[in-house]
Amino acid sequence: MAELTPLAISVLALLHERPMHAYEMYQLLLHRHNHKIVKIRPGSLYHTVERLAGQEFVRATGIERSGNRPERTTYELTDAGADALRGRVEIGLETYTYEFPLFPVVLAEAHNLDKDDAVLRLRRRIEELDRVIAEEDAAEAEVRARGVPEPYWLTLGYLRSQLAAERDWLTTTIERIESKDLPWHPRKKK
Repeated sequence: MAELTPLAISVLALLHERPMHAYEMYQLLLHRHNHKIVKIRPGSLYHTVERLAGQEFVRATGIERSGNRPERTTYELTDAGADALRGRVEIGLETYTYEFPLFPVVLAEAHNLDKDDAVLRLRRRIEELDRVIAEEDAAEAEVRARGVPEPYWLTLGYLRSQLAAERDWLTTTIERIESKDLPWHPRKKK
């Protein structure tokens, strides 16, 4: 079975709901704030749909044109696509896969900054994390108010927990730097 990218998983999941065209998929992913968990660009979305069609995970069901808008091809999920989606979700839930985000890389190189500069930038990151956590809390309040069942927004709690854990770890790390429990020895410039 071919590896499904995060965007391919999202496309198959949308088509599991109902047939739709790629622009509708794009708009729905943005409306649902999936851009926080999947990198969504119109070009990559169209390419992903074409690739999934080539793998026979989706198939075109028709072309529509409305006014001056370009033609839009509607796609539906095939049985093979439903099997691929289910299989990828099953494996993804049970198997840890290390991803390579930027923050651990720059954190590993923070010693290249002076202590005060590093602490200032970590404090700014904490402020940003607090802002994003507040956004996640507002999003959760909205879906709860609309009565959306929790399995559909389970990711909100996961993301919030990750953000809070990072914020708390950074707060402790700053305290350790300032108390000299974590000695700071920046590299000397040549």
